Amino acid sequence: MNILFLCTGNSCRSQMAEGWAKTLKGDVFTAWSAGVETHGLNPLAVKVMAEAGVDIADHASKLATDLPADLEFDYVVTVCGHANENCPYFPARTKVVHVGFDDPPSLAESLTDEEEILDVYRRVRDEIKTFVQGLPDSLS
Repeated sequence: MNILFLCTGNSCRSQMAEGWAKTLKGDVFTAWSAGVETHGLNPLAVKVMAEAGVDIADHASKLATDLPADLEFDYVVTVCGHANENCPYFPARTKVVHVGFDDPPSLAESLTDEEEILDVYRRVRDEIKTFVQGLPDSLS
């Protein structure tokens, strides 16, 4: 089964979800991530995922339209409200599911302590992990 995690900029939450899905559910899903915009890969997302033993350093921020044209998804999971509201069209057989997660860069923008900033990213990382661990049941 193919699963796409879609976010606004494909820089943080969708990248974490793709990394977790490949690591935890690689025997069930072929995982992809993309955005409705591209913002570049967030280095703090890379850092907290590496702390958890998941390497996403080679991932790249991309648009859904950058994915192979013949690629069909069984599931598209929007992980933020903006992506859910601006989700591109997918064929009727694709099940689109919205599961919103907080945006770590937005939550951390007023923080100055590096450990507090990383804790925000870690919390969201762990919430995404919990969601992915429940796949495919968490898609219904």
